[in-house]
Amino acid sequence: MIRTISLASQRLLASTALAALLLSPFAATAGDAVEAAPPVAHKKTAHKAAKPKAKLTKKRPAVAAKPSAGHVAGLHNTHDSLVLKSSAALVIDQDTHEVLYGKNQEAVLPIASLTKLMTGLLVTEAMLPMGENITITQDDVDTEKGSSSRLKVGTTLTRGELLHLALMSSENRAAHALGRTYPGGLEGFVALMNNKAKVLGMQSTHYVEPTGLSSRNQSSATDLAILVGTAYGEPSMRELTTSPDFQVEVGNRTVQFNTTNRLVKSPNWDIGLQKTGYISEAGRCLVMQTKIAGRKLIMVFLDSAGKFTRLADAERVRRWVEAKPAQLPLAKPVIS
Repeated sequence: MIRTISLASQRLLASTALAALLLSPFAATAGDAVEAAPPVAHKKTAHKAAKPKAKLTKKRPAVAAKPSAGHVAGLHNTHDSLVLKSSAALVIDQDTHEVLYGKNQEAVLPIASLTKLMTGLLVTEAMLPMGENITITQDDVDTEKGSSSRLKVGTTLTRGELLHLALMSSENRAAHALGRTYPGGLEGFVALMNNKAKVLGMQSTHYVEPTGLSSRNQSSATDLAILVGTAYGEPSMRELTTSPDFQVEVGNRTVQFNTTNRLVKSPNWDIGLQKTGYISEAGRCLVMQTKIAGRKLIMVFLDSAGKFTRLADAERVRRWVEAKPAQLPLAKPVIS
């Protein structure tokens, strides 16, 4: 049995947390960990004895990490029998829609790059020419978090290549360029994202941009399960989100991008669709469609506290499902 806070309390806590985050005095820095940002290598330079030693300067004090919305709302204090590290989680049977496990699943939280599932779904459904060339412009550069990208301004790729990178490697500039070049422009694309959410019955979902860099992109685990089920119906969404790696020609170089979800390459998992996400306000997020013990499941994990804990939460759920007798329905937790 899982004790969950009431729906009204979840939404009040989450909305209060989001307001606190948006008004927080801590400014986002270029050092914020963003899903698609690769590590920056620093070259070592040899010290020349002929030159006087440079004066030692004091290191700037480390800036405390901005707490996630789930932490601010106290959602991490919610007890659950699997001891998940995610502050909100949901596991449902894809065929019967039976809720197998829930934890704060109605809480409205920032969703980071899970946003790209809606971006990819709309681009896919529009049946736009995937071979059309799109050039990365200054408009696609992240001014929200200051994240870096290997897609430099001026890089030209096809729409299909950008879609692949956005869904597999969570490339922010790729996702932004897809929205910017959509018929009707970026503003029209965001309006379409919100309209699609309403049509699907995602009542707690709101988008302000197509990448997930903004903490104002918000949803609940319940809504995201709906989105995962819908996206799974598109074969290209299944293929691109579960691709382990992909190479593109950037200028005169071949650049390899990799999946952001290591479970895709694991022989222990049969994943049909997935997406990860991270910004400090959202914590580590993960959604998946997978098959376990003969059952097609949709899993949602929001605001996990550590770098690998969302994956560990998925493993905990997998072992829990596998431990249940196949002939018996899984025990339902108490759902608020």
